[in-house]
Amino acid sequence: MKELLVILFSAILTDNVVLSRFMGICPFLGVSNKTKSAVGMGIAVILVMTVSTIVTYPIATLILIPNGLSFLNTIVFILVIASFVQLVEMVLKKFMPPLYSALGIYLPLITTNCAVLGITLINIEDFSGMGEFLPAIVNAIGAGVGFLMAMVIFSGVRTRLNCKKIPKSFQGLPISLVAAAIVAISFMGFSGVIDGIFSSASESIPFFLK
Repeated sequence: MKELLVILFSAILTDNVVLSRFMGICPFLGVSNKTKSAVGMGIAVILVMTVSTIVTYPIATLILIPNGLSFLNTIVFILVIASFVQLVEMVLKKFMPPLYSALGIYLPLITTNCAVLGITLINIEDFSGMGEFLPAIVNAIGAGVGFLMAMVIFSGVRTRLNCKKIPKSFQGLPISLVAAAIVAISFMGFSGVIDGIFSSASESIPFFLK
């Protein structure tokens, strides 16, 4: 249980897919101008990351890798992600038209979002052993939650920036990149904290949760 919690919080904080691994920068900068669209994109990414891992992990570990076809991982994973993104797009278009319109071109771009593809590939690389299916799913959920958190935090930062007088040379994308860098640096403060918290608290965790 402790290991799963470490994986979850590490994926959210210390190994944040956007602010530490620098994946998914396109939607991070493109959709974070409004909190509502940032939350919608974050929830969609959590869903796509989790389901993609659930589907691609068995395909890779049971079919591709044992038969020496691991070089097909990227192609197969993209096909799985593209299929699921199409399903999410149809659901949002039918039941949540305002959010569908707010996300715009960035919703279908989840198909080629390197954050989603990257996490599925990282899960195969880091959790490909026997009995590591659950840690891979937890890592995918944590990465998705980390993406959502980064989007929401940065949308708040950009809202504040819109109320400030920015020098002309920094207006638009330049100041957004500067702000993103500062937010990313702030997340470096979590390095080493997660392991310290859980290692010091391990003795207080009930035996049935360990």
